[in-house]
Amino acid sequence: MRSGLRREDIKTKTHKIVDTLFRNIPSGVGSCRKDLKLGPKELSKVFKDGVKWAIRHGFGTSEDLEHIEAQGCLKGVDPGKVSERALDRGRAQLGTLGSGNHFVEVGYVDEVYDHQVASAFGLEKGGVTVLIHTGSRGLGHQVCDDYIKVMMGASCRYGIELPDKQLCCAPVSSQEGKNYLAAMACAANFAFVNRQMITHWTRESFKQVFHSGPKELQLEVVYDVCHNIAKLEIHEVDGKTKELCVHRKGATRAFPAGQSDIPYDYQKVGQPVLIPGDMGRYSYVLVGTEKAYNETFGSTCHGAGRLMSRHQAKKTAKGRSITKELESQGIVVRGASRDTLVEEISDAYKDVNDVVHVVHKAGISKKVVRLRPIGVIKG
Repeated sequence: MRSGLRREDIKTKTHKIVDTLFRNIPSGVGSCRKDLKLGPKELSKVFKDGVKWAIRHGFGTSEDLEHIEAQGCLKGVDPGKVSERALDRGRAQLGTLGSGNHFVEVGYVDEVYDHQVASAFGLEKGGVTVLIHTGSRGLGHQVCDDYIKVMMGASCRYGIELPDKQLCCAPVSSQEGKNYLAAMACAANFAFVNRQMITHWTRESFKQVFHSGPKELQLEVVYDVCHNIAKLEIHEVDGKTKELCVHRKGATRAFPAGQSDIPYDYQKVGQPVLIPGDMGRYSYVLVGTEKAYNETFGSTCHGAGRLMSRHQAKKTAKGRSITKELESQGIVVRGASRDTLVEEISDAYKDVNDVVHVVHKAGISKKVVRLRPIGVIKG
């Protein structure tokens, strides 16, 4: 999200913003909303309608839809392919951040590399931004667990040799493949709605801190893009146009200018690409390219990537106060637990500057702006 605020507008209010966000957005393992528990019928509507369901219920505006991949709703859902266990895990988790590397990050535009594209995205140096990273919570995790068991059996039945069990699979045209894609679409739409609701609570939090309305704050969605998803898309292979199932695991879409699947107001420049770093350094907004579309099926990385396991990070952080370290750098952080903060220390991640330099030089996405964090809530 971008805003009409400048860095100097929030300098003295960072603690209050972070505390308000932390209070309004449930975070941590098993976090849930006591004020919103959905039954099976209402969850089915979430799956089928995606972000339109959220907007109908007052969580955002129709303008948000235009800046969400697939307008916040994948097709081909079938709620009947989602297990009771998955439904039970998800019924109270809409509008929650969850745990691990999920976060809400308040920052500002630190550097501008491409003024034309930055202007198209509504980003300018010193402007305040908000990054949200979360997904389909326990519901999506359960869908994954359920179908791994199905796919293990399917791989044997279809005579597919696996170099690794985690690559268990089934043909897209098989019943197992169709069932999984229908369940995955439900989880993806749940994730879209989850982020949309957190967008709403973010707006509410800023409103509470600044005592200003939407016109003054101008907290608008720049883009919401998927990762860890498979999508049926049209691409050219060996000179022939084909429909492919494109898997983006630990990857995100990076479509170029002119693609009908990206928002109208980005048609001349390309799709925004969001690459978070870590809570102590930077994040980036890039733009998709023709080269990515031709060479990587319109894909790029979706984050810096870990250098250390969570266990290693805990050992490295032993005896350190991560909160104080970050505060000395001008970054206010709140975590659901101390464990979360030590597992997410900057040392545990690659330097996103290096990662972005690689994808920029490779031409599969181009740098637009760099964001510097000033306030972070972690699950």
